[in-house]
Amino acid sequence: IYVANKMFDWTKQQGGLKGMNQHSEKKSSLVYETIDESNGFYVNSIEKKYRSRVNIPFRILTNGVENEKLESLFLSEAIKSNMIELKGHRAVGGIRVSLYNGMTPEETKKLTNFMRTFQTNHS
Repeated sequence: IYVANKMFDWTKQQGGLKGMNQHSEKKSSLVYETIDESNGFYVNSIEKKYRSRVNIPFRILTNGVENEKLESLFLSEAIKSNMIELKGHRAVGGIRVSLYNGMTPEETKKLTNFMRTFQTNHS
């Protein structure tokens, strides 16, 4: 009960359920825009109407082909920038961004800036 009460208080501080929903939409929009505007460098193959706002998987492509070496480099460079746990599920591979409630819009912006810089440096 104590922990639940702390979570309810924190949720209220974030603007309640409406505020939490707005944060979730903002964060996922930042990531999906970065993927969708990458001209095929980053690809999320999930139909837009089914996309998750919490877990966003994507692949890095070179000439339309999945590039696991670049994905590994992306993950190692992300770790150097204090961005961890981005490796995709072992059954699917690739990269997976998890935008849980504790992830702030500012942290999400840091990730999308990293993604854009990585694309510029490796495309």
